[in-house]
Amino acid sequence: MTDEPFDLRLRLLDRQVVDGDGGLVCKVDDVEFEQGPDGSWHVAALLSGPQALGPRLPGRLGQWVMAVGRRLSLHPDVAPRRIPFERVTDIGSAVTVDRARDDLDVAVLEDWVCEHVINPIPGSRHESE
Repeated sequence: MTDEPFDLRLRLLDRQVVDGDGGLVCKVDDVEFEQGPDGSWHVAALLSGPQALGPRLPGRLGQWVMAVGRRLSLHPDVAPRRIPFERVTDIGSAVTVDRARDDLDVAVLEDWVCEHVINPIPGSRHESE
C-alpha cells in the first residue's frame, strides 16, 4: 500500500472482498482503526457482517440488522468478522486479500445456509460443490 491518503468511504466501504483467484470472500461493511506509536491512525482491519453494518445504518434499521445478526449467529461471539489489513494486497474495483474465504472465517452463516439450504435443492447452481 502507499502512504498517500485516500477516501475510505469511496475506496473501501461496501466494496467486495475477493481472494487472489477472484473468489468472493465478503463485503467491507466497516473498518477498524488503530493508533500507531507515533500517534498517527491507520486502518487495522476490514470488518464484515451485520454487527459491522448495523451501526452504519440509521435508527431502527441498524438496530434490526444487528438484532437479526445476533439471532442468526452460529458463534457465541457476535462481533463483526475481521480481516487484518495486512492481508490486503490490492485495492481496486474490489479489495483483494491474500487468503481464501475458508481461511478467513468471515462468512460462516452464509456457508451454513449454502450447505444446508441451497445445496440440497435439486438444480441449484451450488449443487456440485
